[in-house]
Amino acid sequence: MEYRIEKDSIGEIEVPAENFWGAQTERSRINFQIGKEKMPSEIIAAFAKLKSACAKANFDFDKISKKQCDAIVDVCKEIENGTLAGEFPLVVWQTGSGTQTNMNVNEVIANRANKKTGEKLLHPNDTVNCSQSSNDTYPSAMRIAFCREIERLIPAAEQLRDAFYTLEKENEGIIKIGRTHLQDAVPLTFSQEISGWRSMLDKDIDAIKQTEKALMSLAIGGTAVGTGLNAPENFGDRVAEYLKAETGIDFSSSDNKFRSLTSLSDVSVAHGALTALASDLMKIANDIRLLSSGPRSGIGEIFIPENEPGSSIMPGKVNPTQCEMVTMVAVRVMGNDTSISVAASQGNFQLNVFLPVTAYSFLQSTRLLTDAMHSFNKNCVSGIKANTAKMQENLNRSLMLVTALNGKIGYEKAAEVAKKAYKENLTLAEACESLGFLSKSEAENALSPDKMIRSSK
Repeated sequence: MEYRIEKDSIGEIEVPAENFWGAQTERSRINFQIGKEKMPSEIIAAFAKLKSACAKANFDFDKISKKQCDAIVDVCKEIENGTLAGEFPLVVWQTGSGTQTNMNVNEVIANRANKKTGEKLLHPNDTVNCSQSSNDTYPSAMRIAFCREIERLIPAAEQLRDAFYTLEKENEGIIKIGRTHLQDAVPLTFSQEISGWRSMLDKDIDAIKQTEKALMSLAIGGTAVGTGLNAPENFGDRVAEYLKAETGIDFSSSDNKFRSLTSLSDVSVAHGALTALASDLMKIANDIRLLSSGPRSGIGEIFIPENEPGSSIMPGKVNPTQCEMVTMVAVRVMGNDTSISVAASQGNFQLNVFLPVTAYSFLQSTRLLTDAMHSFNKNCVSGIKANTAKMQENLNRSLMLVTALNGKIGYEKAAEVAKKAYKENLTLAEACESLGFLSKSEAENALSPDKMIRSSK
C-alpha cells in the first residue's frame, strides 16, 4: 500500500494514498481499534446534510466564497449517495464527543474537493468546519439522523396498524374466550382482541411523533461550549432553515445551546417512546404465538403463515419465527434504552461525552423496529386466519361463562356451579340445575356467549 504524509497539530503521519481522509482520521483509526461497530452510515449522511447547510450559511455571512461553498455542497452530495462510503472507517468506540468523526467528514470533504478542483481550495478546519465545533455538529448530526430514521419508522408502524385494522374488520362477530392470568376468562370477540393490538400501535405512533418534535431543536451555532464563539450571530437559525428546506423536517436552532450541548434528555424521552413501541410489539407477538400454539396440543385459535421448516429433527414442525424475531428485537431495543438512559445522565459541565454510543444505540433501535415491523406485517400479520372451530370449542368448554350467572344467583352460588361442573365433568347448565339454582333452560339462556359481548366503546 502506498502512503502520503499528512500533518496536523501533533505532527506528521502516514495516511493511505488512495483515501481522502487526513491525519486526525488516521490517528483515530490507529488508536481506537475496538470492536467492529463502525460509525453508523446514518450519522455520516446526516453530517453531509449538516455540512452542506453550514457551507450555505457561511457563504450567506461572507465567511467563505461561493466557489468554496459549491465545492463543499458537491462533495456532501457524493457522501449522501454513498459514493464515498469507504472513506469513513472510524468505530463507535472513540472520543465521546464524536470529534474524530466530525474531523473525518471535514477531511474527506476538503481533500475530495481539492482533488476535484485541482487546487487547495478547502481546509478541513478553516473552511469545512468554519463557524462550527465538533461539540455542536455531532449533537446536531445525531438529531438529524434520528429524525430522518423516525420518519422512516412511522410509516412502517402505520402499515402494521392498518394491517391489524383490516384483520379486525375481517373477524367481526367471531366470539371466543378471553384469558387473564393465562387462565380462562369471560368471552369477547376476536375483532375486539385485535382492536387492542391496533390501538396500542395508534398510541405508540402518537407518542413517537410527539417526542420527535424535541429532537428537531439543534445545537448548531453553539460551537465549543454554547456561547457561539467564532460563529456569526443567528448562524444556527440560518443552518436550520437550510436543513428544513432540504429535508422537509421542521428543524430549528435551540433556544439554549448550553442545554443542547450537554443534555440528552430529549433523546432519552424519544427513545423511551420507541421502547414503549417495542414493549407493545413484544406483547402482540407473544399473544399471536400463544394463540397459534399447537397446532393440536396448544391453544390453536389462529393460523399463522408457514414460512419455513421449524426443526432439523422433527418433520413437519413449523414455528412462529416472525414472532420470535419481533420479541428479540424488542429485547435489543430495551437494552439500548438502558444504554441511552445511562449516557444521558453523564453530561459533565458543558458537554456530554457519550454521544457516539447514544447515536449507535438509538439508530440501531429505529432500524431494527422499522425492519421488524415490515417483516412481521408481510410474513405474519397479513396472513393470520381465525380457527373458528377451535375458538368455538374452547368457548364451549370454558367454565368462566358462569360469570353471567352472578346477577341471577350471586357470586358464591355461581362459584359453586363452576366447581361442581369441573369436578363432575358437567356442563354449567347441568351443574346449576343439579344444585337447584336454576332450570337447565334458564341457565343455558343466561350462559349464552352472545349476551355477554358488548362494545368496548
